[in-house]
This record gives sequence, C-alpha cells and structure tokens, in this order.
Amino acid sequence: MPPPNQKIEAPNSEDDARLVSQRAIVEKYLGDDPENLRKYQTAAGKLGLLRALIQGNVFKPTQTYELQCMGIVLGDVFVQELGLEWRTVEDEFGRDPCVQLRGTTIILFPLTMISKRIERGETVDVFDLFNGMAGEVEKLKKTADKSAD
Repeated sequence: MPPPNQKIEAPNSEDDARLVSQRAIVEKYLGDDPENLRKYQTAAGKLGLLRALIQGNVFKPTQTYELQCMGIVLGDVFVQELGLEWRTVEDEFGRDPCVQLRGTTIILFPLTMISKRIERGETVDVFDLFNGMAGEVEKLKKTADKSAD
C-alpha cells in the first residue's frame, strides 16, 4: 500500500505533456533517419538509444533533468514490454511519474533510475538495468498471484 500521504492516479493532461516534453529531449538524438525512427519503436531500439547516449557521455552527471528524461524513455520500455502503465504519484514533494502493474501495488520509478546511478558515478548498462527490474517485477507478480489465491 502507498504511504497514507501519497496518492496514485492516472496522469492528467499536464502530466502527459511533461512526459512528451521529456521524451523529446532524448528523441532529438534519433535525427531524421527513418531507420533510426523505425528501430526506436521497439524496446531494444529505445534501450539502444539510451545506451548510446550514456556511452557517449552526452549528458553529464550534473544534468539531472536530461538524465531523468532518459528515465522516462526507460519507463516507456517497461510499459511496452511488461504491460505496466504510466501513473502519477502525488505527495508532499509534488507530482512524479511512475509505472504500475495494472491491478497491483507494484510500482517503479524510472524517472530517477538512470540519473541517480550516473550522479553516483556508477556505470549504467540500461539493458542490464531493464532486465534486472523486469526480473524483479516477475518475482513480485508471482508473489502477488500466490497471495491472491
């Protein structure tokens, strides 16, 4: 259950506009090549772009906003591959996007998954990060399924 002072709800129009704006920061690095745009429609294409941006040190550890934009694209991969949905969490600190497995309390906060690691000086492999989180979601789903029986 979320903390009592935390509200989880569907994104409103402002939340959706924020997601679109943050995706655009990352997507501008696709250029105009139709092949890049086609690949980006896949989860592997999104992760590949994120990997290229990280390996190219396009965003510095001090560029929190841009790094968080990469987290939004990572969230899109969770939505695309794991069937999660974008939601918004509101608490005393404000509103932030998250992804939630429908019908469960399983919530991930991809916004900061990349930024926090890069800011700490860690090496980030987004494919490993995605696969690790996907494995955790699957474990949690099985636990949730068993407790529902």
